[in-house]
Amino acid sequence: MAEKHFYEQKEYTKNYILPYLQKYIPDFYKCSVLEVGCAEGGLMDVLMEIGIHVVGVEISKERADTAKLKNDRLKIYVGDITDYSLPTKIEEKFDVIIMREVIEHVHDKYTAFDNLDAMLKDNGYLFISFPPKYSPFAGHQQIAKSFLKIIPYLHLLPKKLLKGLASILSEKYDYVDEIKLHYSTGMSINGFEYLCAYKNFQPVKKELFLFRPIYSLRFGLPRLKLPGIPIIRECITFGYETLLKKVRF
Repeated sequence: MAEKHFYEQKEYTKNYILPYLQKYIPDFYKCSVLEVGCAEGGLMDVLMEIGIHVVGVEISKERADTAKLKNDRLKIYVGDITDYSLPTKIEEKFDVIIMREVIEHVHDKYTAFDNLDAMLKDNGYLFISFPPKYSPFAGHQQIAKSFLKIIPYLHLLPKKLLKGLASILSEKYDYVDEIKLHYSTGMSINGFEYLCAYKNFQPVKKELFLFRPIYSLRFGLPRLKLPGIPIIRECITFGYETLLKKVRF
């Protein structure tokens, strides 16, 4: 599975992330990049191949070790984005920070944003994507073995009812705890935009998706965007993606 993730990350970076960053960030090839939540290091591997200075942070030592096995030149810190000492450990500021499908798993989002701010240069860029907290699959219920994987808003059901269903369908013992945890740490669109304003990260590009770009790779589905209608966008958006600029007056 780790091998599969690595090559999926590489393909997605080459076909979507890299062209996107080249389009919206001037002289991207000259930028230094930090990836927060670098996982198996596929994105880092692609950027290193084209000569970009890239550093990674990954909370899972197992995933960081996998990345190093695939490319032993990768520079990865095993750490937590909510650790206040992280910027001191890294001792570097970056032109671009990439954080894909991570912020929704972070408990202390204020500290995470403080650290992102501390490690990003003035006028630097922050690329973030995540599934919003109130979206149909915010609980990551797709990790199920049974038909529960295709049930939208499953994470909103009472825990006791979910436990009963999971038991009947022979799901793994911690399945319900996991989807409830994902939901509890989720990031709403309004909450995210408040944090961006709090740190004066100003949007360069913002998109809401029903079918996220990664679905093209995984399922062969076309990208399908949504209008940013207040309230409704929180409930039907499968993926929120934005490029922000750190502006200092």
